[in-house]
Amino acid sequence: MIRTKRVYEPPAPEDGMRVLVDRLWPRGVSKEEARIDWWARELAPPDKLRRWFGHAPPRYRQFVERYRLELNSGEAAARLKELAARQTVTLVYAARDERHNNARALVEILHLR
Repeated sequence: MIRTKRVYEPPAPEDGMRVLVDRLWPRGVSKEEARIDWWARELAPPDKLRRWFGHAPPRYRQFVERYRLELNSGEAAARLKELAARQTVTLVYAARDERHNNARALVEILHLR
């Protein structure tokens, strides 16, 4: 099972393995507070794509498609799929928008739900 959650929300036991899918560490959150099990920078969208998207909801569908093309679906994506098959995994992100962000896009791209 895959969940998504903002890093600013408190960790919970039902989160299972917490995977940060942002390229940059979130502002104002310590590593102890975040309780991240795996910082999967390699699964984050490239900086140029992230800046283009700018978390603009009208660009979300196109962002997902561009992200799909950019995503290196090698070992990191395979590892994520394997983990999700065995346990609950929570993709953690820093974006304010809970519906239009890279964690949600990643779930769509990898068909994890």
